[in-house]
Amino acid sequence: MKYLVGFSRIIVGVLFIISGFIKLNDPVGFSFKLEEYFSSGVLDMPFFEPHALLLSIVIVIFEVLVGVLLLIGYKVKFTVWSLLIMIVGFTFLTFYSWHFNAVTDCGCFGDAIKLTPFQSFIKDVILLVFIVILFIGKKHIVPFFNNRINRLIVFFSLVLSGFYVYHVLNHLPVIDFRPYEIGKNIEDGMNVPEGAPESIFEYAWKFDVNGEEQIVVTNGDYPSVEGEFIDVETKEIQKGYEPPVHDFTIEQDGEDFAPALLQEPKLVMVIAYDLRKSNKAMFEQVKKVSNLALKKGYKVIGMSASNEAQTSKLIQDYALNFEFYYTDETTLKTIVRSNPGILVLERGTIQQKVHYNDFEELEFK
Repeated sequence: MKYLVGFSRIIVGVLFIISGFIKLNDPVGFSFKLEEYFSSGVLDMPFFEPHALLLSIVIVIFEVLVGVLLLIGYKVKFTVWSLLIMIVGFTFLTFYSWHFNAVTDCGCFGDAIKLTPFQSFIKDVILLVFIVILFIGKKHIVPFFNNRINRLIVFFSLVLSGFYVYHVLNHLPVIDFRPYEIGKNIEDGMNVPEGAPESIFEYAWKFDVNGEEQIVVTNGDYPSVEGEFIDVETKEIQKGYEPPVHDFTIEQDGEDFAPALLQEPKLVMVIAYDLRKSNKAMFEQVKKVSNLALKKGYKVIGMSASNEAQTSKLIQDYALNFEFYYTDETTLKTIVRSNPGILVLERGTIQQKVHYNDFEELEFK
């Protein structure tokens, strides 16, 4: 039991620290995932949505701290109870996501490691087993250092986590795991490699044959059945290859201008996924940046999921000298964790990406 507890202690502690740090690197992204869980279509807890960012910060810092506490063997009873409560909650959420296909990605490891709902659920079940072992054998979890050193380790872990999350909230994630990181080409990210696996669907055809209902299952072909067709149900049984960049459009009046705009040699994108939640004061700076970019020969566009009435009002209020295009809100949230934020592209390749606190860092050649 001693060795089993020791092994479990290392696995659980390291995984909680890694998982917590990845989300600590991008707390805004994790808050979007929490909003998805709280939405009316999933857990139906919309009253938590306005507090998603604060909850995100608290959860990820606590996740890192319990991992540290477990590894150093400090406050054992508190630690194992915390781990057990957290993993039971995580397991419920991943089971719910898998069973009801409610949330397609749990966000356990942010954008660094994408897991399907089923993979996330299995991961949590395995972790639950390890944590139960720790709970039963907690007497074998002995501290590596004395209480004074343990307290210092926990204190510095908390302070470092706090400083780190403060930095990424006021700038951008230090490590960008998304397909829109600097140096990536958006068009290349949309390509599907030759020979990539395609989605496989199963079709359940329903017929009325001599007054009796008959169901015939195929993988697409219309079945030869002597009867009256009633209905068909489609089910995806194997997911095909999905390119890193998907659902990316730059629309205006129902037309997608992405193919043309991504060929621009000098393009500035002002990203504001939801103008109701944007830091409006920053559009004074956006105006200065766009003026400078236009003088340097750049084409400047706005990208938002907000409607035309909202974008028109913003243009009028701040005398903006560029047009807005419509893009999917989730895509815009993925592109940059800032509202507003700015990207500089060269023929679809991202050259610069900045938070609104760092507009002065932009360089136009």
